[in-house]
Amino acid sequence: MTFTVYSTLAKQVQEFRSLEPALVRMYNCGPTVYSRPHIGNFRAFLFADTLRRWLEYRGFEVRQVMNITDVGHLTDDDRDEGEDKIEARARREKLDPWQISRDIAALFLKDIEDLGVRPALAYPRATDHIPEMLEIIDGLIAKGYAYQVGGNVYYDVAKFERYGKLSGNKVAELDAGARVDVREDKRHPADFALWKSDPQHIMKWSTRFGPDGFPGWHIECSAMARKLLGDRLDIHTGGEDNIFPHHECEIAQSEGAFAGDFVRYWMHARFLQVDGGKMSKSLGNLYTVGQLEQMGHPPIALRFALIRSHYRQVLNFTLDGLRQSAADVRRLRLFAAELQDSSARGSPAALPPSWVREATAKFDAGMNDDLNASAALDGVFSLLNEANRVKARGDDAAAALAALRRMDRVLGLLEQAPASVDAEVEALIAARNAARAARDFSTADSLRAKLANMGIELLDGKDGVKWRRTGVKT
Repeated sequence: MTFTVYSTLAKQVQEFRSLEPALVRMYNCGPTVYSRPHIGNFRAFLFADTLRRWLEYRGFEVRQVMNITDVGHLTDDDRDEGEDKIEARARREKLDPWQISRDIAALFLKDIEDLGVRPALAYPRATDHIPEMLEIIDGLIAKGYAYQVGGNVYYDVAKFERYGKLSGNKVAELDAGARVDVREDKRHPADFALWKSDPQHIMKWSTRFGPDGFPGWHIECSAMARKLLGDRLDIHTGGEDNIFPHHECEIAQSEGAFAGDFVRYWMHARFLQVDGGKMSKSLGNLYTVGQLEQMGHPPIALRFALIRSHYRQVLNFTLDGLRQSAADVRRLRLFAAELQDSSARGSPAALPPSWVREATAKFDAGMNDDLNASAALDGVFSLLNEANRVKARGDDAAAALAALRRMDRVLGLLEQAPASVDAEVEALIAARNAARAARDFSTADSLRAKLANMGIELLDGKDGVKWRRTGVKT
């Protein structure tokens, strides 16, 4: 079955074809680690994870790289006069910018682990790739695409005829709309910084351009992508806010330096709204994974809430919707447990029942249609409904369970917790059993509640206590 994706560059849905058979090179724009990423950021990161999972489901080897921007990202992204976000926080709060970036990067990596994101091949940090950036900058200067003014180096957008091909922006229109306070050392208001010089900057490097230099934002991704994936990529993703100027500038840099197309398919996730409006600190709705977890919303529920709609539609996030996603995860996990019990020693038949085949076909068709997750989920829930309607047992239940687990390789909702967590559950159950045997029912009830709060459901029966993971706090 053909897999199609929407190409931001082509402005249309296209059949996906990798540059090399069975191999996909994919680069994802990651976080700028000046503050803990919020759920709007994670919509783009989870879109990348879903895409990677679907490609692997289809049999591709995916070499996925997601960068960590730990220097050079501007507060006002379309101006070279803005202040580096990490340095801005460091000055405001009198902190070490290097420590800020390390601490926030650690939080980010914990958050994606909690959300069930499969680890990328690498999470390169900009500060570890300064030599690679300088190599590209030197090449651009030599080819006439860049020019040096004092300690600053700018990309000359007028020299790259295809500038604007991703976003649709034209150089002449950018000139007409330029601000009056644009830097006077630029040849054109739209020229962007590849390297900057500022004696006051804390994070800086000594180079042939001077002793106080640091990279512009855009050059970082071109350098890290090339170092880890090569000059040509199959897919490059990000949020829609990355289209311009960031991804437009990446194209100009990489194609100016190395000729040929940099990326085959540019893919972008739409914005996340909260309660129908924009996220902001002043409104108190700029949620992080940790904040939602403290409010009693487990990361697995957030994962489902952020992947269940089409990535090219604006998603409106609400706490009620998050609670519904939690309930749906619980429903699916209980369904998997029931199928496990109902299958007994059954095994999937060579030809599953028609309702299993139809549900799987719905799921595959939805995902093949530009990752239409909402359509794919119709297949998941039709499997659940039909299994309950026919009261699937034995081989039929085994076939349904196999299909559900196959779908979950993409969704990531049923994946098991580490063995250390299972050991903790068993220890709490043993403590509860001991409390019940001692007729200490208050302690027993307290331990049951703690297990429920961990997303563990206990099933007391004549053969003892069994448990199953719902993954959702009760």
